[in-house]
Amino acid sequence: MGQASCAAISGVSALNALLNLKMAGSAAASGGPTDRRTLVCVFLNGGCDSFNWLVPRDATRHGVYSTSRGNLALGSGDLLPLNQDGGDGQLYGIHPSCAGFQELFNGLGGDTAKRRAAFISNIGTLIQPVTKAQYLAESVPLPRALYSHADQIDQWQTSVPQGLTQLSGWGGRAADILHSTANSGQTSMSISLSGNNLFQVGNTTQQFVITSDGALTLTGQQSDPGGDPNNPLRLKNQASRSVIEQHYTNLIQDSYAQLSKTSLDMQEYFLQQFTSYDDSAVASFFPAGNWLAQQFRAALKTIVLREQLGLTRQTLFISFGGWDHHGELLEAQAGMLSFLDAALTGFQKALDYLGTQTATAGIQDSVMTYTASDFGRTLRSNGRGTDHAWGGNALVMGGPVQGGRIYGSFPDQSLDGGDDTGYGGRMIPTTSVDQFFAEMLRWFGVPAGDTAYVLPNINHFYTPGSGSLPLGFLRAGSWV
Repeated sequence: MGQASCAAISGVSALNALLNLKMAGSAAASGGPTDRRTLVCVFLNGGCDSFNWLVPRDATRHGVYSTSRGNLALGSGDLLPLNQDGGDGQLYGIHPSCAGFQELFNGLGGDTAKRRAAFISNIGTLIQPVTKAQYLAESVPLPRALYSHADQIDQWQTSVPQGLTQLSGWGGRAADILHSTANSGQTSMSISLSGNNLFQVGNTTQQFVITSDGALTLTGQQSDPGGDPNNPLRLKNQASRSVIEQHYTNLIQDSYAQLSKTSLDMQEYFLQQFTSYDDSAVASFFPAGNWLAQQFRAALKTIVLREQLGLTRQTLFISFGGWDHHGELLEAQAGMLSFLDAALTGFQKALDYLGTQTATAGIQDSVMTYTASDFGRTLRSNGRGTDHAWGGNALVMGGPVQGGRIYGSFPDQSLDGGDDTGYGGRMIPTTSVDQFFAEMLRWFGVPAGDTAYVLPNINHFYTPGSGSLPLGFLRAGSWV
């Protein structure tokens, strides 16, 4: 294909994107939410071994766990105790690197009224519920390419496990529904601190990428804070800006220039708001040597600035890779969990602190954070690590969460047991990602009639708009 043809296709795509933005922006903004809510996705790329993150602590089940895990088992005395307030009523412990999560689960500062974290057990991608017999007989449809990193990441982010070509994510489709009623400003609802991702891409929703320092612009502020007019980067950026600010007689060229200008204006506006907010009061919650914590510090600023950005609804995306521990699981995971623990705990404690301040009162009740990962991992050791599996555990936290509980059905961890596919402890999920996502969407404000647009398989697991919740981890009064 020639360069002219490629340019034409690119121009048509830009034109379509511009028309979609105009269509979304012109939609009637009536009947929308008036409060502000943020959903934060923390994606643990690589497939986190979450059965060494959340571990049974009672003697019988810990014995089964230890037998299945072999040389990778954590001793019951090494686990940090989790004190359940309801849930499945069983005894659990958390990895010894996660003292912060323990406090979030048991109650901030020892206050059981501030249980901010809960776990969803044995969750994974499903098209419909599956038993071991059905899995072995292949008598029901299964997610495509189980145990594949790329495919399972896509399926967690799109909630379309059938393997269909899907160019939008469930967060982006939720934004499609809420955009016209939840976004009166210049900034997209879908804000990523980890580059482009599929989760936040909608059919009409544009993704907005920032960094821990704010937005990337063509004004040169970040590289040239003094404003030197002769700075080469500033001169180059000014030249680039002048090109896209021209008006062109060719429709495709003009549409592309206008789309680029809109994006740059958005970045400029965001950076202006971001740099003007003084967050020094919460700086101590975010360890300076922890890059993930600094991303969460930027996320916090973005949440505080929702009103200035014209947002009543907002999704944030942060990824943390390196969880594919085929080897050195015990050593590597301990350090990575400690890193994650410090970042997420600092974020939640900062939200709770700001919630006591007049200007940001109650902000902790308007933010929900959850973890996701490609898949769980085998219970059986491969010698020094574990291999790709299916079901695993996820964390959900925030003021809207009824914390201090384990939700879902924790699996029988016996090798070749009823929940094992028959391959070294690959757990068959007993909770679908759709159930998890549907409950968050109910809190987020997606109408029941639109839930199937966001989650195409939801009716296999839950009836949207019913009087009960799919899993029940939302606090009473936080959902409609």
